Amino acid sequence: MNLDGLNDCQKRAVKQTEGPVLIIAGAGSGKTRVLTNRIAYLIDECGISPYNILAITFTNKAAAEMRERVEKVTDCGSQVWVSTFHSMCVRILRRHIELLGYDTNFTIYDTDDQKTLMKDVCKLLEIDTKRFRERALMSAVSQAKNELITPEEFRLNAGGDFAQRKIADVYEEYEKQLRANNALDFDDLLFKTVQLFQTQKDVLEYYQERFRYMMVDEYQDTNTVQFELIRLLAAKYRNLCVVGDDDQSIYKFRGANIKNI
Repeated sequence: MNLDGLNDCQKRAVKQTEGPVLIIAGAGSGKTRVLTNRIAYLIDECGISPYNILAITFTNKAAAEMRERVEKVTDCGSQVWVSTFHSMCVRILRRHIELLGYDTNFTIYDTDDQKTLMKDVCKLLEIDTKRFRERALMSAVSQAKNELITPEEFRLNAGGDFAQRKIADVYEEYEKQLRANNALDFDDLLFKTVQLFQTQKDVLEYYQERFRYMMVDEYQDTNTVQFELIRLLAAKYRNLCVVGDDDQSIYKFRGANIKNI
């Protein structure tokens, strides 16, 4: 393969294949080019099977672009798993979610489905929606899931706080209804995958073996659940390369934690 188009720092990043690697790079500095060349270098120069490489980014558009670029720089590019966090988790859960008590043909609720369900939950629990607005309740539940807080833990944390206890009631009922409908919301895709890895050692080991080399783009935008997902997967081989720019964090509203980078 040809690295002539890269500068010295980019070449160093491409060739540093073993162990944890953090690449801090600003906008327009060729981050995606480095990642795609690194994948090609692992396959063509280091003899790593494309089957053992995982590349994660945040949007479907970015994942499609990266997949296209990888296929251009190496013949085996189509065999590399290039994905967003959420689509990766859907694939894993479709195979293994029965171990968590769901059917593998689960439904994924979009925002409208969630709103409808939250409305039903508030009606059932006789929640005063002037005081506890449905949107705020959905946000509180989403935040809890992004921080890996279960309904039981949420109730414990609420202590004697009336408002927090009400939210705990809502969170518990909301989860109960989701499970009864064999449904997951968007946040569950990551939360349940982490729970799967935490409780099913053999499943975690299978994916640790599968993804011996991992690359994560836009790492400054990862939140707690994404960080834990990556930490679990990378724990065995530690061949984790993350790329980001601490000045470009755009997902703070989704719980992105700049400390991760």
